[in-house]
Amino acid sequence: MRNHTPSLDRAGRAADVTATEIVLPGVVEPSGLRTRRRTVGPPGPGQALVRVEASGVSFAEQQMRRGKYFDQPPFPFVPGYDCVGVVAAVGEGADPSLVGRRVAALTKVGAWTEALLLDAADLVPVPEGVDPAEAETLVVNGITAWSMLHRRAAIRPGQTILVHGANGGVGSTLVQLARHAGVRVIGTCSPRHAEAVRALGAEPVDYRDPDLNARVRALAPAGVDAVFDHIGGPGIVDSWRLLAPGGTLVSYGSASTRDEAGSSKAPILALFGRLLWWNLAPNGRRATFYNIWAGHRRRRAFQARLREDLTAVLELLADGVLTAQVAARVPLAEAARAMELAESRTVVGKVVLVTPAAPR
Repeated sequence: MRNHTPSLDRAGRAADVTATEIVLPGVVEPSGLRTRRRTVGPPGPGQALVRVEASGVSFAEQQMRRGKYFDQPPFPFVPGYDCVGVVAAVGEGADPSLVGRRVAALTKVGAWTEALLLDAADLVPVPEGVDPAEAETLVVNGITAWSMLHRRAAIRPGQTILVHGANGGVGSTLVQLARHAGVRVIGTCSPRHAEAVRALGAEPVDYRDPDLNARVRALAPAGVDAVFDHIGGPGIVDSWRLLAPGGTLVSYGSASTRDEAGSSKAPILALFGRLLWWNLAPNGRRATFYNIWAGHRRRRAFQARLREDLTAVLELLADGVLTAQVAARVPLAEAARAMELAESRTVVGKVVLVTPAAPR
């Protein structure tokens, strides 16, 4: 998509831009988010100036506003785990053909803004014709789902898996990718989302059912080949028990402790300890924890892996294999409302912040 031109000064050099951004000032309610204007750019060597069209509201930002995300920066900072936008300018050494291209990027923080500087090597082109908000729903969620399915669980056609939170951003992507791979999916969700989860191709089960394990066992008497669990807490034991011989438990969060007081480190460390203990047992099952940033210190290999996984997911979106689950498009200036909606547990898919420049 090349309908944007770079911002240039009179000498033809990349110029600064002034951007609105959302600031997380400390441990606050969503209403405590702040807005400020800041000058961004020009891009330095190897950098790209990206005009952001869409950024997401994920579980990470929900934890960050509580001061509970495992390695979040000190307050104040601009949240925003990922984004999609158009390259406005590049610095020395960066590929000039990127200018005008729509790209996606994993940022961890900083994406709740109208413009930001990124390492050009971290940018992944978005296929022509793909809506930026739809592409945004598949950046962190797509990488996470693809990696867990194909790299951690190594699913195969004909297998059966259990996806907790099948109506969520990662969960709905997991369901679609698994179904595309020929895998049967059982998905937990609330009754209000059962039809939406069924439409994605999964068999819905009420996550609040006191006989949840029995319901899953009735659908998969021999157990499931993989469980994808973002909940953590005591319920992780049930996920482990539902595995068939040779099955894999992939844990990727601790949503059950979101509203608990105290540091996020204690429940995560306890979870690690439990998974390690289970792996020591000679029962033919395996437990693993997925973190999207694992291996990031080996920068080139990390970039290559993310690019490969995200490219695969975005191509499936462009081909119509995947349907983006956009729960809502909310203007960047209304980030507080977007956060409240994302935390309400009433939506299917991902809440996306859009800037005034984004296509409607």
